[in-house]
Amino acid sequence: MEQPGTAASRVSGSMFSWVSKDARRKKEPELFQTVAEGLRQLYAQKLLPLEEHYRFHEFHSPALEDADFDNKPMVLLVGQYSTGKTTFIRHLIEQDFPGMRIGPEPTTDSFIAVMHGPTEGMVPGNALVVDPRRPFRKLNAFGNAFLNRFMCAQLPSPVLDSISIILLFDAHKLDISDEFSEVIKALKNHEDKIRVVLNKADQIETQQLMRVYGALMWSLGKIINTPEVVRVYIGSFWSHPLLIPDNRKLFEAEEQDLFKDIQSLPRNAALRKLNDLIKRARLAKVHAYIISSLKKEMPNVFGKESKKKELVNNLGEIYAKIEREHQISAGDFPSLRKMQELLQTQDFSKFQALKPKLLDTVDDMLANDIARLMVMVRQEESLMPSQAVKGGAFDGTMNGPFGHGYGEGAGEGIDDIEWVVGKDKPTYDEIFYTLSPVNGKITGANAKKEMVKSKLPNTVLGKIWKLADVDKDGLLDDEEFALANHLIKVKLEGHELPTDLPPHLIPPSKRRLE
Repeated sequence: MEQPGTAASRVSGSMFSWVSKDARRKKEPELFQTVAEGLRQLYAQKLLPLEEHYRFHEFHSPALEDADFDNKPMVLLVGQYSTGKTTFIRHLIEQDFPGMRIGPEPTTDSFIAVMHGPTEGMVPGNALVVDPRRPFRKLNAFGNAFLNRFMCAQLPSPVLDSISIILLFDAHKLDISDEFSEVIKALKNHEDKIRVVLNKADQIETQQLMRVYGALMWSLGKIINTPEVVRVYIGSFWSHPLLIPDNRKLFEAEEQDLFKDIQSLPRNAALRKLNDLIKRARLAKVHAYIISSLKKEMPNVFGKESKKKELVNNLGEIYAKIEREHQISAGDFPSLRKMQELLQTQDFSKFQALKPKLLDTVDDMLANDIARLMVMVRQEESLMPSQAVKGGAFDGTMNGPFGHGYGEGAGEGIDDIEWVVGKDKPTYDEIFYTLSPVNGKITGANAKKEMVKSKLPNTVLGKIWKLADVDKDGLLDDEEFALANHLIKVKLEGHELPTDLPPHLIPPSKRRLE
């Protein structure tokens, strides 16, 4: 569409009307209102044509739909029976959900998607997979055998805004079956989304729990092939009293870490979708090179079947050649064994030759459009800083005396009338008066001589000095020196230092200054 302007600009535009639309479009950056809209348009206009041309969907994953870009994040719970999957959901949302059954026997004989809805109710699988608003349409390929056991439980809960894959294990049922191993292996390339929970950990003693944890890590190491150690959360995720309360503090800390992880998911959803699209584009490019290379090697008339077998058997050499010629990382290639299996049933004569224009379009998307979307992701995050999972169990430990770490470390004495440092001040005073105070204060050099005895790093001691020097005069009086020692003790006991000095730690004589 021609933009308004001077006569000269309109004439100039008509003079160069021979310039192709594609060339003009390439120079003009794509404009998007939201990250989700941008991802959807980039996929449809730039990546999908490459996928369709080289039959990507027959080898890797189905084409993405609008629901894949627009839907809320989701949590998938995977685990053997009686590991506490249903109870875990009940613990998070703090209410029963339609279709919920809990028992020691294998009760989970169906697949349930627990989602937000205005009213409680069940939606059967066959209805779910034809609903374009939900991200389940691709499950239609599994037929009635699956769909008859698949359903959606809807209920009005504010918690259901999360996306992750959480594996739940039972401390009493640690053996990972062959079937479960295959499920975990199917999650390859999604390891960054996996969270492992060692559930019901309150049912065994500490020493046995350590052995169970070690055995679990060893078992996972054989299945999840990543250089990083997978994160395992240990706890008992239900609202009942702990059977063996010895590790209560550990369980509380682990629960808080897991909750923070889940709570951050809505805020990071756009970034995750962007990252997934980048990974998909890289795989689609490699797939195009593989298919076009196979097409190039095929004879036109005779010996097609024998050549096909030869190419499939030598696919590793084709991988190596593509890797060298196009400087592609080996990690971007699909599984060699899986690719060989899929190629066995394909008609190589229907494969397409290399079409550089399609690849150039995807390269342009990765080099330019994605960078602009990344800026939008940060802008959207800044406009929604408080976007997080709320309600249910997430509200139970955020504030008040049952918040994690309340009354511990720097929070000790938060509810006391007396200054908490005062009880140890006589001991600190004895040291203070050996450091040659002048006019009731000691210099930084003299304070340093005593503070370094803690063997804490200078960076930590510097922060303690900054917190303790309440009046910012570069000197410490007896109360400030006592405060510095109290903060040293807090750090040595394994607690974190506060960013700002809490009101209850301000020395009594300095509170008038605040």
